Amino acid sequence: MKPQDADLKVENFAIDTGVSLHGDNPLPNIKSKKQLWIIIGIVVLNSIGMSIVLPLLPFIVGRYLSSGQVVVGLSALLSVFAACTFFAAPVLGALSDRYGRKIILLISLTGSVIGYVLFGIGGALWVLFLGRIIDGLTAGNISTLYAYISDSTEPKERSKWFGFIGSAMGIGKLGGPALGGLLGSISIALPFYVTAGLIFLSGIAVYFLLPESLAADKRNKKVTLKSFNIFSHFKDIFSLKAVKLLIVVGVLFYAGLGIFQFNFILFLKWGPAVIGAMLTLVGVFDVSTRALLLPWLLKRFNERSIGIAGLIGLAIGLGLIVTSTLIASVVIIALAIIFIISGAGLFEPTYNGKLSQSIDETRQGKLQGVNQSLQSANNVLIPLVAAAIYFYSPAILYATATSIVVMAVIMYLKCIPKASSV
Repeated sequence: MKPQDADLKVENFAIDTGVSLHGDNPLPNIKSKKQLWIIIGIVVLNSIGMSIVLPLLPFIVGRYLSSGQVVVGLSALLSVFAACTFFAAPVLGALSDRYGRKIILLISLTGSVIGYVLFGIGGALWVLFLGRIIDGLTAGNISTLYAYISDSTEPKERSKWFGFIGSAMGIGKLGGPALGGLLGSISIALPFYVTAGLIFLSGIAVYFLLPESLAADKRNKKVTLKSFNIFSHFKDIFSLKAVKLLIVVGVLFYAGLGIFQFNFILFLKWGPAVIGAMLTLVGVFDVSTRALLLPWLLKRFNERSIGIAGLIGLAIGLGLIVTSTLIASVVIIALAIIFIISGAGLFEPTYNGKLSQSIDETRQGKLQGVNQSLQSANNVLIPLVAAAIYFYSPAILYATATSIVVMAVIMYLKCIPKASSV
């Protein structure tokens, strides 16, 4: 064997495994669909795990609080997690721009494993809060996965793969709650250990199967105290006018959608059977829109047109809910769900695709971290504001949501031609 042949084989091995031949800087990922499908599988595992524990949260909190305090305690746990994510996601995103996606993803998954194990162990309310804090402070998995997809795909393919991630989350949510109820009937702590196990398996898959996606020459070269200042990350991202306009559109979209998500079950008053049927409808259209309809449309229309259609569909759906406050009808509600879920399924992936194209690879992690941070803020604020308006008038609440999305449509129409040129 010639020496150059041996060198070639070593080089090929390094590329296949993601191992660096030059110290700590891993080699960039090959743009391989195999690696992307592994990402989708990891998302499914994580989604199943998280949805397993959702039905059990009130019961495990009820171990330490009276029935009248459970709602307050549960809200506090969710708010603490969202607040920690708000502060941590931009920092973890920026660190992934320096050290690579893989190590940050592993840290995030490890934090989730520890958090869910602490929930299973329990013993006191502060242990539950500690679990949520650890999970929240390491909650960079979604933003890092999005950055990984951005690193590993051509710009025109990103919306499709972001749609696949969304559909993978939907698939996980379809069967998770039922499995959680079954496991919870055996032991209230068992679902939390199962979730920790599923996330641990995800970490194993990341470690052994996923190569690093961010090339060494495209990384930030240093970490300073500024890297741990979330407000400096917000300032950096919002200093880019095109990115700022896109993110504002995203904030409006998530606000309108969040009003629907956090208050819709309260709005349904036809009993458990109808609620179950409507939630099934949500799951079916969420998965099918993102996994089937979106890729088909992307072959025929541009991302901007699909995004606008999605926002308009969301606005129509929210408007139909306003109509249902005047005309009580299951049919109107079902149509509203179809428009809302399909609209969100078309807009969100194309929005994330446009967002990823608006900045270079060296700041992709920071961008995705800021985006996840804003969604966490949305998860804290929207339920509080929406609950206050809802108890005054459901019609006014959903009319407000409709108006917010219409504003997003107008802004999207005006700003996207400028943003797309970045």
